[in-house]
Amino acid sequence: MLQSMRVRVLFFGVLKEIFAREDEVLELEQGTRVGELTALYEGRVGTRKELMRHMAIAVNREYARAEQMLHEGDEVALLPPVSGGLL
Repeated sequence: MLQSMRVRVLFFGVLKEIFAREDEVLELEQGTRVGELTALYEGRVGTRKELMRHMAIAVNREYARAEQMLHEGDEVALLPPVSGGLL
């Protein structure tokens, strides 16, 4: 049986509008990586997938790479690009 963990996801910029919230708590399988979490959100944004591919991601206020493993209680910030042209 797989164990689960909870992480808090914070949305910034246009992502607040896209997801209609500032944050949410997700229950994920232990061992989930940052890239898997972002793939989950790519599936929710429809035609704006390109935006998700260009955003920065921070875990516990430090920039993170896709292969970084998440842990119980982590805070993940999704930071879209701030310059024009992608939206």
